Amino acid sequence: MIGLYWIMSYVIGNFMTAYVVGKAYGVNLQEERSENLGARNAGSVIGKGAFLWTFLGDSFKGALIVSVGRLLHCEEWVIVLGASLGMLGHMFPFWLKFNGGKGVATFIGVGLALSPSLFFMMVVGTAITLSVTRSLTLSMLGGLVLYVGAIVYTDKLLLYIPILVAICFMLIKHMSNIKESLERRK
Repeated sequence: MIGLYWIMSYVIGNFMTAYVVGKAYGVNLQEERSENLGARNAGSVIGKGAFLWTFLGDSFKGALIVSVGRLLHCEEWVIVLGASLGMLGHMFPFWLKFNGGKGVATFIGVGLALSPSLFFMMVVGTAITLSVTRSLTLSMLGGLVLYVGAIVYTDKLLLYIPILVAICFMLIKHMSNIKESLERRK
C-alpha cells in the first residue's frame, strides 16, 4: 500500500495545471517566454486569471497528496516522502519528458498541509526578506532559510529530508531567476 501511495503521489504531481489552463486559452506555455509550466509563466503569458488558476491547482495537488496520505492513515514519514514525490512529479512529469514547472505552488500546498506552523516560518522569512530585497525570487530564499531553520529547531530534520531534497531541485530549477534577481541588485 505504501508503494501505491508513493506512485499515486508522483502521478498526481504530474497533473500540470498550467498545461490545462494554457490549452483552455489556446496557448502552449512550453513554447512561450520561460517555456515553463508554472503559475508565473502562465500569468506572464496569459494574465492574472491564468496565474491564479494555475497557482490554486498546483497548490491543491500538493495539499491533496498529504490529505490522501492522512486519510489512508499512513505514517508521517510515508506522507512526507509522498509529498516530495508529488513535488518532483510536478517538476519532472514523465509524460512531458520530465520538463515541468519549478515547484513553488506545489511546495506551498505541501508545506501548508504537512505543518501550517512550520510553513508559517516560510511566510515570515519571505516577508522579512521581501521588505529588504523587493524581489520575490530572493525573498523565497529567505523564507526557505527560516523554514529549514524551523525544521531543525523542531527536531524534524530527519523526517523532512525528502522535502529538503525536493526543495534543492526547486532551487536548481530557479537558478536562472535567482541569478537574474542578483544581477538587478548590482
